[in-house]
Amino acid sequence: MKSIKLLFVALFFLFFQWPTVQAQESPSLDEGSIEEQFESLEKKSGNYRANGIRYEVIKLFELNKLKKNIFDSLETANKTIADLEKAIAQNRSEINALNAKLEETTKNLNETRAEKDSMSFFGAMVSKGTYKLIMGILLFVLLLSLLFFIYRFRKSNYLTQQAKTALADLEEEYEQHRRRALEREQKISRQLQDELNKNKKSI
Repeated sequence: MKSIKLLFVALFFLFFQWPTVQAQESPSLDEGSIEEQFESLEKKSGNYRANGIRYEVIKLFELNKLKKNIFDSLETANKTIADLEKAIAQNRSEINALNAKLEETTKNLNETRAEKDSMSFFGAMVSKGTYKLIMGILLFVLLLSLLFFIYRFRKSNYLTQQAKTALADLEEEYEQHRRRALEREQKISRQLQDELNKNKKSI
């Protein structure tokens, strides 16, 4: 009798607690993924046969709840996609801006390198090799010009010395000629004076 009573209590407990255990094990429509919610709805559904066809009976409010959950999930997914597309567009814009800055920096770097490897020559930028070549040519031309002017100066100096020597010789010759002319003039003057004196005495 006691064992029958215990069996009855056990069956009673099992009968009333089994749906609760199933409900706890089955995910509800308020949580879990859409697939899990479909499985929960399928487990909660009833079924019957009519004309040899099996039908599943689902409560309308649970179907509406699942429908709402699906639309909410789609809306969330669409919002996530829109946010991701916005983030991608923003990242693409930032990447383009960074690429533009990189190109500008590369251009400035190349210009700096070109300026570093170049020299300003009469306002024009030329490479260091060209600048050295031009300066070498200019130095060579200046050296040739200096040698030419030294040659001209020495030649002019030689001609000047010759002219001075010729002038000195001419001056000396002129001085000698002047002295001879003066001596002749003095001699003639004495002779004239002597003749005058003779004429006075004879008178």
